[in-house]
Amino acid sequence: MYYFITIVGLLLIAALVLRRLHRNQRQDSPLKRRGILTISEQITLMRLQAVLPRHTILAHVSFDALLTTKYAHTRRKYQGLVADFVVLDQQHQVLVVIEIVDESYVNRLHQKHYQDSLLELAGYRVLRYSSIPTEQELRDDLVSDPLEPNTTISTVSTGMVQAEHIMKYNMFAAKS
Repeated sequence: MYYFITIVGLLLIAALVLRRLHRNQRQDSPLKRRGILTISEQITLMRLQAVLPRHTILAHVSFDALLTTKYAHTRRKYQGLVADFVVLDQQHQVLVVIEIVDESYVNRLHQKHYQDSLLELAGYRVLRYSSIPTEQELRDDLVSDPLEPNTTISTVSTGMVQAEHIMKYNMFAAKS
């Protein structure tokens, strides 16, 4: 009788061990293509290209590409964050960062304000739209002269920040 109980117990233990090993050897699921942009992002991109035909519009730009810092603990605060659209001028300088509110926006309201403040602290102009912006809204926000569709508004604060960066660079270059 004790042999029978011992054998059943060992079989149960062996079955559990085999089951656990089988669970750890799961296969990966097959990789599939997925769309880069959602429908609302596609519409926004087409409207941005129509309003700003001579500018470069980038989608899903990592904050790591937009921001830099000296300390790793500061860098970790924005790693993994992504800007919806970045508009570059003809000299490939960032004119504006555009954010579109998505379905999960209500749940991430605090995070979006945090993202905006990080970008604004670095001197970027941020535009946030609560829905897909119309061409007229984009034109009003991005084009300075309605008769000239290829001139964009450059904010005074951005110009001041760029001048400040140039001065800091010149002081650094003079010291070395």
